[in-house]
Amino acid sequence: MSHNIAYSTADKADVLAFLGCNGELSADRTSRLESMRRAARAAQDDLEHQGVDWGLPVPDALEHLVAGHTDSDAPCAGNAYHCAAQLIIDHNASDPMHLGTYSKPSTFFGLVDDEMRRLGVPADLLPHGFLYGGLPAGFPYLPHPTDGYPAIGHLPLAKAKPAAEAYRAVLDRMDEGLRYDVEELIEKLEDEHKEWEYATENVGWYTQDTLFFALT
Repeated sequence: MSHNIAYSTADKADVLAFLGCNGELSADRTSRLESMRRAARAAQDDLEHQGVDWGLPVPDALEHLVAGHTDSDAPCAGNAYHCAAQLIIDHNASDPMHLGTYSKPSTFFGLVDDEMRRLGVPADLLPHGFLYGGLPAGFPYLPHPTDGYPAIGHLPLAKAKPAAEAYRAVLDRMDEGLRYDVEELIEKLEDEHKEWEYATENVGWYTQDTLFFALT
């Protein structure tokens, strides 16, 4: 089974505002929450159509996150909570972009990490670490999904350029079988840095600070 990796940019404070808010939101955010609820119902309908039962419906998982707890003992509660958290991110982020499709992304990026670590790339910039890094510090704990997916990762936008530069510095010394995908990642990180830098300097309302990754 293959897994897709997508990414988008957001202000992490906008995402966090919905977690544990208990419905105490501005009019704009209340409207956004209703859109999330509709998306959660659609996600649940799709799961049921596929015959998938996580034990915790996605709409219920969303309400748990809004209420500030993730204490369901359902067998696949982690899957539902990750799906619901991703809906919150999606409704506060830029349009998602596709990073890649991999049969075993954790294995592949684990190999990339090993290779980069050997070549001196700092630990906090290794791709497996941020792709599978979960939500940012200060966010609620999400139980681990039973099969590892869906998964969420993040990277501060301020680290996009340092990461790209560190990867490019070792690219020619990496195993040839890893280079194409790493170069794709470099180009995407460079593009995101350029957009972030321009918007931060020139767009008054812009506050996005985080790259969020969705692995499904």
